[in-house]
This record gives sequence, structure tokens and C-alpha cells, in this order.
Amino acid sequence: MNLQITLAPILALIAGILILVRPRLLAYIVAVYLIVIGILGLVGSGAFR
Repeated sequence: MNLQITLAPILALIAGILILVRPRLLAYIVAVYLIVIGILGLVGSGAFR
């Protein structure tokens, strides 16, 4: 059995739980997400596969 876990669903789950626990974290989580996606877009996500 080959189990492959991708990073995006795990991060989304963790972010969702954190937002439920502390709603003020929403702005920080969104900001970090956008920064990470922007850096991956510039660098290229092919190196992370």
C-alpha cells in the first residue's frame, strides 16, 4: 500500500482548527499562506516533489 500525503490538506486542516480555537489568527494564517504560495510560485514548486 502506497500512502502519499500532500502538504496542502494538512496545512488547511491545521489552519481551520487554529481559526476555530482563536479567530484572531485568521489574518495571520491568511497572510502566511499568501506569502508561502507567492514564494512557491516564484521559485517553482517542481523542486518540492
